[in-house]
Amino acid sequence: MEHVTAAPHPRSETASARSGRRSLALALLFGALGAAVALLSTRQRWSQGTATVAGGAFPLTARGSDVTGVPAALAIVGLAALVAVFAVRRTGRLAVSVLLALSGAGIMATALFGASDGSALDEQAAKASGDTSATVASFTHTAWPYAAAAGGALILLAGLLALRYGRGWPAMSGRYERDGTPRPRRAPRPADPDRPEEMWKALDRGEDPTGAGPA
Repeated sequence: MEHVTAAPHPRSETASARSGRRSLALALLFGALGAAVALLSTRQRWSQGTATVAGGAFPLTARGSDVTGVPAALAIVGLAALVAVFAVRRTGRLAVSVLLALSGAGIMATALFGASDGSALDEQAAKASGDTSATVASFTHTAWPYAAAAGGALILLAGLLALRYGRGWPAMSGRYERDGTPRPRRAPRPADPDRPEEMWKALDRGEDPTGAGPA
């Protein structure tokens, strides 16, 4: 008795294709939005406080880039990894997806740590007071470090989506890839004896282009 293998149901193939397109769209959205939020957040004020100087209390503020440059750098790495996901396949795509996820996790960790880091303000307090041992007083932080952490979370989600569904995502066209395989050469077109240049070549060889015999 012959065993007949059932063909995959068209509906299952359609559902798989839709899932792949949906995950791809979400990864692009999360990655791009997360990087934009992280970069924007590092340019905003993260912390503030006061320093005691001769004339009284002196207000101090620190932007995210003053506290730490890691979130901005990792946001750029995440963007590059997001683009590279479509330029590589198989093992390369897996490695880039891991890099994308790690970039998001790194942004989250450094942003949350930076929310309570007052070293940037301490440096400003030392400069303002002229005392190298001076520290900032009444230290407070804004919501921007948490916004940067949220951007990192979005990049992390993009990386996790790439790890889960990246195998089915499209890649760059094969004509842009160089695998070392020699390309087949086009066969030369047969010469047309009726063309004027071919007739002159025949005369130079001592042949009769009309086929009547030697010239």
